[in-house]
Amino acid sequence: MIAELLETSIIISVLAATVRIATPILLAALGEMIAERSGVYNMGLEGTMLMSAFTAYIGAYYTGSLWLGVVIAMITGGLMSLIFAFMVITLKVEQIVTGLALNLLGSGLSIFWLRAAFANAGQTPTIPFFDTVPLPLLSDIPFLGPILFDQKLLTYLAFLMVPAAWYFLFRTRYGLELRCVGENPKALDIKGLNVAARQYAAVVFGGLMAGLGGAFLTVGSAARFVPEMTNGRGWLAIVIVIAGMWRPVPVLLATIAFSFLDALQLQIQGIGVAIPYQLLLAMPYICAILALAIRRSHSGAPAMLGIPYWRK
Repeated sequence: MIAELLETSIIISVLAATVRIATPILLAALGEMIAERSGVYNMGLEGTMLMSAFTAYIGAYYTGSLWLGVVIAMITGGLMSLIFAFMVITLKVEQIVTGLALNLLGSGLSIFWLRAAFANAGQTPTIPFFDTVPLPLLSDIPFLGPILFDQKLLTYLAFLMVPAAWYFLFRTRYGLELRCVGENPKALDIKGLNVAARQYAAVVFGGLMAGLGGAFLTVGSAARFVPEMTNGRGWLAIVIVIAGMWRPVPVLLATIAFSFLDALQLQIQGIGVAIPYQLLLAMPYICAILALAIRRSHSGAPAMLGIPYWRK
């Protein structure tokens, strides 16, 4: 088995799959990182991604436009995060409870509308999905070309968002203010800056990114919608933010690590290794638990994460 896994073509296949699998998780994790930097824990990420995956599929199916499906998914993610923001920022409802409720809402609504749209919800029609876009010259580089430069546009966007998020957080005034909101919102409030507006913007941005991630699952890879198809990716994105210490580059590395395990287990199943597939499927999630245990004593979380700000 080891000799087969070490063949160059297999290694390229696993690493290319790693980049592809990382796309929706990285998009959601970067958005969640921005939201959590503002002090808001959006635990509704799983439901937001699921509803966005559904609306991307429905939008692309009825309009015939994949990009319109992506836009509809982003709007869906933005609206769900707006609901979440109103509940936790304006009404000061407990953030974890609100997030769990949003997950249940996303799961229930997606199944209800899927059954309303199609008589057989288990056999939904397939739609076209985005093709890969090889980058000229770069995709011809031996070994690295097929892995990094023969991917889909949303994948390129996801990886470009990493330096963009880093620049925003650590090189712009608004990024500094956002980090201050997560650490000491009162200091910002005393200066006359609007804390709630910044938290709203961060949470809605996180929803838009989760919408993009959800859209990738349907119009970017699966070409159809299946109930609960996010399969825990929203939860994994939250864990990755913690494992990545709320910083863009470590978040990217954590995403790659988890995605590699996922791609590897798919390859191992493909060559018929006699290991229970349930154990292989659980590999990324087992590692997620280990990552949480390791990061327990080296958190680095924003000081006011999950704590509502009351203006006095």
